[in-house]
Amino acid sequence: MAISILLVDDDEQFRGMLSEALTGEGFEVREASDGLQGIKLYGEQPTDIVITDLVMPGKEGLEMIVEIKRFHSGVKIIAISGGGRGSSNNYLKMAKAFGAQIVLAKPFSHHEILDAISQVLED
Repeated sequence: MAISILLVDDDEQFRGMLSEALTGEGFEVREASDGLQGIKLYGEQPTDIVITDLVMPGKEGLEMIVEIKRFHSGVKIIAISGGGRGSSNNYLKMAKAFGAQIVLAKPFSHHEILDAISQVLED
C-alpha cells in the first residue's frame, strides 16, 4: 500500500507541482488549499504524513498543526515555508515547537523533500 500524504498549501501552482512530483515517486497525495480544508480532510481520512505550508489565508499551518496534533498526537508533520509577514525562519522554529518533525524553507529541492519524508517515516 502506498504511503499517503496530505499536502496543504495555498499556492495552487506550487501545490500542484509538488503533488505531481510526489505522485511520480509512488506516494498517494491528497491536496488542501488551506488549514481549514486540511483539518477537514485529515479528520475524514488520516494520512501517513502531513506536509503543510505555514503562511496561508484563513487558517494558517501553525494553527492546523496544533489542532491536528490535539486529536492525533502521533501524526508525522513536515512544515514548509517561504516566509510571509515574518521571516520563514521564525515560522519554521515555531512549527518545530508545535510538533512538526521536520521543517524546510522554500525553495527546497526534490531530493530534500524526499529525504524529509524518509526521515519522518523512520521516526
